Amino acid sequence: MEDVSITDLWDRVTGTQPDPPWWLVAIVGLVALAAVLHGPTWRVARNVVTIAHEGGHALLALVTGRKLDGIKLHSDTSGVTVSRGKPHGPGMVFTALAGYIAPPLLGLLFAVLLAGGRITLMLWFSLALLAAMLVMIRNAYGLLSIVATGAIIFGVSWLGGPKIQAGFAYLAAWFLLLAAARPVVELQRMRARRMAPSSDADQLAHMTGVPGLAWVMLFAAVALVALVAGGALLVPDSSAVSLPDLPG
Repeated sequence: MEDVSITDLWDRVTGTQPDPPWWLVAIVGLVALAAVLHGPTWRVARNVVTIAHEGGHALLALVTGRKLDGIKLHSDTSGVTVSRGKPHGPGMVFTALAGYIAPPLLGLLFAVLLAGGRITLMLWFSLALLAAMLVMIRNAYGLLSIVATGAIIFGVSWLGGPKIQAGFAYLAAWFLLLAAARPVVELQRMRARRMAPSSDADQLAHMTGVPGLAWVMLFAAVALVALVAGGALLVPDSSAVSLPDLPG
């Protein structure tokens, strides 16, 4: 591997890259949708959503002054983030709120970066987030999940060509935007069957007095708004879509 100076690396990360062809954006969008809708694929891909979910809890715990004890990710795609502080109050409310809204907001942030041509920056920003989470992981499966995800992103960003990087980056953004609503639906189904008495929505209901269903509706609204806004940023401009000439 050729030597790369710090300046070259910085320019590489912060520079802009050309927009990918429209057909590539469309294909990876369909792949992301299929990953959300196909049960067996979803059970594996959902780990990415869990990482973003628990990362949201952890970030807001730190921002609101709580002490973060650790994060665990489990093979059934569940997770838990443990923080210490007041059991009630704004800090705990925002920490509990952050989980379900983190994936769609992260997908929207990725869409903003990609719309600005910051493909490499988006990939390396993802690596930075994973590295920050890594130091707080407290179980073997969680460690494996973070390291494996980071290794894939690093491999694509360092070794992949422009189209590979663009395709992967747009796939990640599409997936987070499209996937954000499914856990919310699953949450409400479990709540309806009284199988999730300690869910984020029910914890928020206990702390605020606002019904759990209202919090679920808020989670769903954030996911929908992020999908609409992020999708508008990711979909190519119609002027950039050109079909091949057909023989006359």
